[in-house]
Amino acid sequence: MNAKFLNWIILISLALVWGSSFILINRGLKAFPPDQLGAYRIFIAGIFMLPFAFFHFKKEHLKHWKGFLGMGLFGNFIPAFLFAKAETGLSHALTGMLNSLTPLFTLLLGVLFFGNKTKWINVIGILIGMLGASALLYIGEKNDLSKNLDYGIYVIIATVSYGLSVNIIQKTMKNVNAITATTYAMIFIGIPAGIYLFTTNFISKVTTHEYGISSLAYTSILGILGTAVSVIVFNELVKRTSGLYASSVTYLIPIVAIFWGITDEESILWLHFLCIGVILTGIYLVTRK
Repeated sequence: MNAKFLNWIILISLALVWGSSFILINRGLKAFPPDQLGAYRIFIAGIFMLPFAFFHFKKEHLKHWKGFLGMGLFGNFIPAFLFAKAETGLSHALTGMLNSLTPLFTLLLGVLFFGNKTKWINVIGILIGMLGASALLYIGEKNDLSKNLDYGIYVIIATVSYGLSVNIIQKTMKNVNAITATTYAMIFIGIPAGIYLFTTNFISKVTTHEYGISSLAYTSILGILGTAVSVIVFNELVKRTSGLYASSVTYLIPIVAIFWGITDEESILWLHFLCIGVILTGIYLVTRK
């Protein structure tokens, strides 16, 4: 298969999975508070990756431990909690729209901390993308600027964290197998997530809450497909292409998130599409060589 075509297939598949993750978070929150949802998402992803440890744990991999930890912490652990918290105050469609800031922070952090080079056109793209995001927060769902800013900041911090993770992967994981990297990263963060999770009333929520079982199922799908499997695929895409190309998956994520928002009868305004257009224009300029 043509390499470029395969890269596009991977990109679209990731967009479908990650674009659907916001409605899965919404369903998980019906039974679990944000901290339990985030912890279980990471824990189940770590459990899923555990069998791979028997084939991918080797002593020579330990020299990459900082990269594994950075990838797990910034690419998965922190965002899992932040997105869950954000959706307690924002619709899952709006959260998915704001997630499109990831490539902007990928470039910005790459230039500031990882020695990446950039051009003036990329800087203009960052400014345009930030303008679109600011407008999106202002419009929000019901013009409740204070609420949108309060909860939107969680998404912005999460996208900064994603941008940092992408740069870490690109700089430290070029010669590491994608499954190996994901196995280490998920187990590193899955252990503390599990320890925290079972100090809460999580089991009681599962067994007694009206939506306990269904929320567990939705969050399990989120953790296994939306975290573990997708991270493997994303890491491979970063190695095949570049951090900026891979993070441009956020071109498509808002479209999927908006689709789920419409099917869930959330309030989607034409101004939302205008703001997304502005953000995507910025992303185009950011990812332009």
